[in-house]
Amino acid sequence: MNTKKDEKNAVAESGGLTHFDEAGQAHMVDVGAKNETHRIAVATGVIHMKPETLAIIQSGTAKKGDVLGIARVAAIMGAKRTSDLIPLCHPLALTRVTVDFAIDAARSSVTCSARVETIGKTGVEMEALTAVQVGLLTIYDMCKAVDRGMVMSNIRVIEKHGGKSGEWAA
Repeated sequence: MNTKKDEKNAVAESGGLTHFDEAGQAHMVDVGAKNETHRIAVATGVIHMKPETLAIIQSGTAKKGDVLGIARVAAIMGAKRTSDLIPLCHPLALTRVTVDFAIDAARSSVTCSARVETIGKTGVEMEALTAVQVGLLTIYDMCKAVDRGMVMSNIRVIEKHGGKSGEWAA
């Protein structure tokens, strides 16, 4: 007969959920014994909007200013503050954060891509995801006066490098 403790142990042994101890209590993962490696994560996400909203972004005529320029800075700040927002994330010394935006006029959307790097004992996937989401949220905030129906979607990690698990790509 399986108990909840047996199930939790099986998940932990299979490389599953690591943010819970043997008693099922949440905890920050101990990364002390891990090797420091160059770690990279790339994440992406899309915000869809009305064509008129995209035209405002492209023309630089938004009342609040340069939408993509401000969203880029916000995304970088988001990556740097991830451990303040996600309770069990380790604070990391990031060595690089780059954020790019691609406009797709045919789909009336903007794609945000973030690449985050560190030399450390744990990965930067959460920092890359946070950067993308904060960048997209900033676009929403700056344009919501003209388009409250914008939709953010497909926010995901698309590649990861470094650490014990090595290379991964979606």
